[in-house]
Amino acid sequence: MSSIARNWRELFGRTPVEPQSPLVGDTTLRALDITVERGGRKILDNVSVDVRVGEVLVLVGPNGAGKSTLLAALSGDQPVVSGRVEVEGTDLLSWSAIDMARRRAVLPQKHTIGFSFTAHQVVTMGRAPWAGTAREDRDGDAVVDAMKTCDVEAFAQRPFAALSGGEQARVALARVLAQETSTVLLDEPTAALDLGHQEAVMSVARARAAEGGAVVVVLHDLALAAAYADRIVVLEDGRIAADGPPESVLHEELLTRVYGYPVEVFEHPKTGATLVVPRRDFTPAASRSGSGVSERNR
Repeated sequence: MSSIARNWRELFGRTPVEPQSPLVGDTTLRALDITVERGGRKILDNVSVDVRVGEVLVLVGPNGAGKSTLLAALSGDQPVVSGRVEVEGTDLLSWSAIDMARRRAVLPQKHTIGFSFTAHQVVTMGRAPWAGTAREDRDGDAVVDAMKTCDVEAFAQRPFAALSGGEQARVALARVLAQETSTVLLDEPTAALDLGHQEAVMSVARARAAEGGAVVVVLHDLALAAAYADRIVVLEDGRIAADGPPESVLHEELLTRVYGYPVEVFEHPKTGATLVVPRRDFTPAASRSGSGVSERNR
């Protein structure tokens, strides 16, 4: 048993009954008419949403719309002033911290580690909730699998603090995957990543849902949301403006209103994929210069 896992068990002092694996279509988390206030201002206003096994649920909306707050409320990290959040049909407040850690894993926006842990040690932290259970035998394999999936094996022994922002984000995601919970909550997991790793991360989310998990992702990239989401919730000023499959939610009129900027939605001419882009009433630089390559760079 790792020292990290041992300390976790000593902290909570008990070994609760292990959670059962939910079935596809089951609701793992549910927000019921929740309201969140901060500094006297409503951040979420009477919001209800279900998180279901087998789905990638993507939360989108402009800055300040309440996406990260909703994710935090679902995870139990953000108190609500009214309404309630349910975990497996039971009020979230009835669950202990270790109960929650065995049912959902959370990737926050910021990845702050207070000590000089290596990348491998950070990923191993994800196994702490399973200390003293039969699943503890999975610790080594779970860590190896998660690090391979997130492409972080090459810097396993490097200090987490010495990694780039994108590398830290991938190590943090590996920790979430190593936790092996039925529900994962990812707050802007692609924000610090290059194009290839953005696609890789969303493919991981898609695979987790296909394998019987429930996945909630906060995204700013509407094209990624269109490509990978089963359901999209559009938030506007702390309320839900739309909730449904991408084809029923991603419409120009709705998005233009919510984002306060003209948006175009159309199909890719070759693949048919939904593309969402801001409307630009000017000629792109590449078009103005012909090939887009200057004589100096030829």
